[in-house]
Amino acid sequence: MDGRCPTLFWRPDALTVWGDEEVRRRLSWYHAVMTDEKPAKFIICKHTPIDPDIELKEAEEKELWSIHEKTSEEFRKIHEKIANGTLKLGELEKQEKSFLDLKIELVHRLVQSCRLCERRCGVNRLKGEKGFCRLDSVSRVSTWFHHFGEEAPLLGGGGHPVGGSGTIFFTSCNLRCKFCQNYDISFNPENGVEVDAKRLALIAKELRREGAANINYVGGEPTPNLHTIIESLKHLNVNVPLLWNSNMLCSEETMKILCEVIDIWLPDFKFGNNNCADRLTAGGIDYVKIVTRNHIIAHKNGDMIVRHLVMPNHLDCCTKPVLEILAKKLDKDRILVNIMGQWRPEYYVARHPEKYPELMRRVSSKEMREAFDYADQLGLVYKPVS
Repeated sequence: MDGRCPTLFWRPDALTVWGDEEVRRRLSWYHAVMTDEKPAKFIICKHTPIDPDIELKEAEEKELWSIHEKTSEEFRKIHEKIANGTLKLGELEKQEKSFLDLKIELVHRLVQSCRLCERRCGVNRLKGEKGFCRLDSVSRVSTWFHHFGEEAPLLGGGGHPVGGSGTIFFTSCNLRCKFCQNYDISFNPENGVEVDAKRLALIAKELRREGAANINYVGGEPTPNLHTIIESLKHLNVNVPLLWNSNMLCSEETMKILCEVIDIWLPDFKFGNNNCADRLTAGGIDYVKIVTRNHIIAHKNGDMIVRHLVMPNHLDCCTKPVLEILAKKLDKDRILVNIMGQWRPEYYVARHPEKYPELMRRVSSKEMREAFDYADQLGLVYKPVS
């Protein structure tokens, strides 16, 4: 028995997946950061300067976004040079006032009149007000651990120990699916321990030093906790790829903050139409438009594995339209797709079978084959990460 990693006996794909040329190509940046060949994007942010004379706390938000846009262009130039090997991080000085500092201040403004997600509640969470997510400015984490049930590339391997995904589960959610498998934390914001930026950084540091392949921000939903997450990076002093595991109801402002921070995206695309989204979540949003927009932004700014959960009797209304969007709106030669078959009736759906009769069973093998066949027809790559 391999005492270093008994996980390999039930997840050998964590090693074999990196033998797939398409996986290595599509996840090349993530792999380079995971194996410490390249610095994570948040570290590059710390080395990307802004004007040291700018008083961030005194500037108007409009001015800060203007500076952010210009600095984003400079970041991309630096990132591209580091990615292609023409620049080393050691050639750059760590900045006293950096791009990361600018992002921290901007997120502070977003929480002050909350626009972190497309609910756009506008409440001042810094003063204790709570919006749709039922969170004030205090972030709570239900648990954190080395997750070995995630997609194979996220567990390590390929030159890094198979240490699992360093998963941090935040409480609360802004989508509230009626079939949520994590409903105990998604619907109960108090189900967790309080974490500030420094404690969150310590959690991430501990996970990485214990062998985690990445830091996986999830929940619930990480978006309402963006202010704590971004500020924690100021205190995080180990190299590790950051992973955004989200329902993707992020606001455009949040996406702008994340683009130069997240190394690999793990977004959900659940519904292929707004009728199903409204029926099976808290509703009240243009789900397909928002999530499509954010997937497009994300895939232009990092590596990506898209998740789609197949639901019984929802192939034509949800699965196929979602796969079509991924194939037509995104660069299908750069993304990976995980078509998931682990549906089970949970939470509200399980308690009210009369309202959701079509969902009261597992997904059939026939439905999964049809989903896989349709992905093949569209030219999507999915099998190496299943």
